Amino acid sequence: MMDSKRANTNSEIVAMITGSLYPFILLYGFYIIINGHLTPGGGFQGGAILAAVFMIRYLSMPLFDIDIALFQILEKIFFVCIVAVPVLFILSQWGFSSDFFNSTYFIIMNVLIGFKVCCGISIIFFRFMFYEGK
Repeated sequence: MMDSKRANTNSEIVAMITGSLYPFILLYGFYIIINGHLTPGGGFQGGAILAAVFMIRYLSMPLFDIDIALFQILEKIFFVCIVAVPVLFILSQWGFSSDFFNSTYFIIMNVLIGFKVCCGISIIFFRFMFYEGK
């Protein structure tokens, strides 16, 4: 059985390495989201990669400074946007005019879906860590 003080200590090397990986993980997640209309991948896969940043941050430095309520509010806002953007796109009839507007629509939808998935997976992870893990 491990001592509770020992279980909470973290390696400075792990914290430093994960801290240096954050920009690359974020860049890769945004790349997957933005190029989702051209390559395999898209909003869900990129959102899961972006959520990994929050998970890695917590696992390397277990601080309880994450506000789950903020993630829930953002997730609801992104859901409303995911519903509103297609309606506005169809009503404006831009979707039938050119390929530029169709590509723009897919990019916007991938970004919204990616951020919503990032918030959702982060909420699930932190719920398990903060409330269910005790």
